[in-house]
Parts: sequence; C-alpha cells; structure tokens
Amino acid sequence: MQFDPSAMPWQEGYQLMTGAIVPRPIAFVSTMSESGVLNLAAFSFFTAASANPLAVAFTPMRRQDGTRKDTYMNIMATRQFVVNVVTDAIVAPMNETSPEFAPDVDEFAVSGLTPSPSVRVKPPLVKESPISLECELLQSVDIGEGPGSASLVVGKVVYIHVRDDLLDGLRIDTASLRPVARLAGHLYTKVDADTIFELVRKR
Repeated sequence: MQFDPSAMPWQEGYQLMTGAIVPRPIAFVSTMSESGVLNLAAFSFFTAASANPLAVAFTPMRRQDGTRKDTYMNIMATRQFVVNVVTDAIVAPMNETSPEFAPDVDEFAVSGLTPSPSVRVKPPLVKESPISLECELLQSVDIGEGPGSASLVVGKVVYIHVRDDLLDGLRIDTASLRPVARLAGHLYTKVDADTIFELVRKR
C-alpha cells in the first residue's frame, strides 16, 4: 500500500511512522522548573546529534490540545536538562511517568526513582540509570504548529556519567547495559547478549 501524509489525519501518519522507525532509543529526560519542581519524562524521538560539540537531540511533541509539555517549558526556561538511559531494570518505573501530570507534580516521586545531584546542571540525574548525560540547550527548532507538531531540542553534553562496571576503557558494554528501546504502540524491546551481532564495516 501507499500513503499520502497530506491526505490523512496526523495521528495515522504518526502510527505508520512509529511502526516503521524501530527500534527507537529512549531519552528519559529530567528537568527542573524555575520554581524548583522536578520533572521526568520519556521520549522516543531521540538520537545523537554531533560529536564536536558533543550533542544529543530529542523531539517533544505537543499534547493533543496543542499545548507544550512541561519538559519543553522547563528547558526553555532554564536551558538545562539531563538525558538518562532506560534499561530493563527501570523500564517499569519509567512507564509510571507517562501520564500527563500537572506541572506541579514531581515524577521522581510518582515513579519511585531517586534524584541524584548533577555536576554541571541544576536538574538531577536518575540515580538508578547507569548512564546520564548532563546537557545545556544549544537550540530548539519548532516543527509545525498545533496538535501533533513538535520542537527539535538540541543539547550540548557538558558532563557524562557511566556506571564503572559497564566500562572497558571508553567502550561501554552494551550487553551488560541492557538498554530498552521503543517499538510501536505499547511495545518495547531489549538489547542483550542474545540480540547483539557484529558486522565489521568495509573499508
């Protein structure tokens, strides 16, 4: 079958795209409001963006009513955030943060996860996450308007936390990390020793 996105509701295009672009890594983003309220939310439109400067990018979409999410509003106000890696050990509490809570709700408290002090930014990292990237906002680019639109948020990585047992020099042991990725709908997948294979690049 073939589809013309301009001739279909945005929700249907979103369903096709999230089923086609899989697996997607998850950015578990911690932020802080100007008044000090902590926020924690997961985003599967996420990727590395640059090596020099070291940067990551994720895309918070607007809500069904067209309003912007608390994560985005906090980043625009403070210009700081932390990306925490989701593993199979914390995927259940991550899911507890998925409802649309009021801005004064602390999702750390909702999920039972532990805020731990960052080094360079004010928002805390997730203590239970084995890898956290402290970031400062480089730029934000609006994509569209209204429900279903989004903003591409690019952050400069200013500090990196990696659990010691995962490191061999600068190489991270992916099998031991056991990251979780998003598929379509309510589906997720794990990366572990049984799913990893090596393919040497041709020169």
